[in-house]
Amino acid sequence: MKRTEILVWSAAALGVALLAWLPQWLQSDYVLSLLISTLMYGVLATAWALFSGPTRYVSLATVAFFGVGAYTTAVLSEVLPWAGVLAVALVLGVLMALVVGLATLRLSGVYFVIFSFGLAELTKQLVTWYEVNVTKEIGRYVFVDITQQHIYWQLLALLALVLGLRAAIGRTRLGLALRVIGEDETVAVHVGINTTVVKVLLFTLSSAFITLAGAIMAPRWTYIDPSIAFAPVISFQTLIMALLGGAGALFGPLLGAVPLVLLFEYLSASFPNHFSILLGLVFMVIVYLVPNGLVGLLRRKGGRP
Repeated sequence: MKRTEILVWSAAALGVALLAWLPQWLQSDYVLSLLISTLMYGVLATAWALFSGPTRYVSLATVAFFGVGAYTTAVLSEVLPWAGVLAVALVLGVLMALVVGLATLRLSGVYFVIFSFGLAELTKQLVTWYEVNVTKEIGRYVFVDITQQHIYWQLLALLALVLGLRAAIGRTRLGLALRVIGEDETVAVHVGINTTVVKVLLFTLSSAFITLAGAIMAPRWTYIDPSIAFAPVISFQTLIMALLGGAGALFGPLLGAVPLVLLFEYLSASFPNHFSILLGLVFMVIVYLVPNGLVGLLRRKGGRP
């Protein structure tokens, strides 16, 4: 490992330690809530980029897995210990990702984008149908002995884990295979890469982290229903955060998540009736002005290709 990399990872470890200590010092519930939102989107954007960054497959299915995790907590939180709830959520996310991945990752381009968006909406409608026709009510209360600080620490641990996994994969032959697929999938097939296995594996890992994030976040809302757990804006905000920072860079998605969480919080509080319009404008500005993300912009200014 190069000296620069050692310094970067040492600084990252110190940063995680300081962030873990931060809630003990904070006196503001609002600031803690803002930090939780930042960590949540940091996890979602980094997990999204774990698969979509190197392969360049644009997925809008983020909220499908996030919602499954949230509903797992809502359904099982009163009958299983917290570790058991997270384990079940993880298994459900992995199984769902395997089924979806095996069935759809032969698609590419706009077809995959459309399918992934349709998957999120289909999952939402299936949950809604079940609640209306089976449980006879929409929405569930989440009563778990989990504080806001616990949510913060669990999301921080999840973020550290997904960042470490992404860094480790980037150094392996799997990471190389993913980059080749992203450059030209036809070439990847011709050089002997089993593109289906590689894509399904990374899609499953990415979806597992997203599902766990949803399960961890559920107690924060106390009450959830399909419109909350499966809100399409979660997928779109995750996507634009990853693109703003630079989906191909390790810390790029996190770099995009921090300013946009603050911006969206301000817009939703100050312009609640126009938030969707302003959100769309933000998306267009980011895509137009920083198509390669902030990391790409910094590299160009530094003279790097």
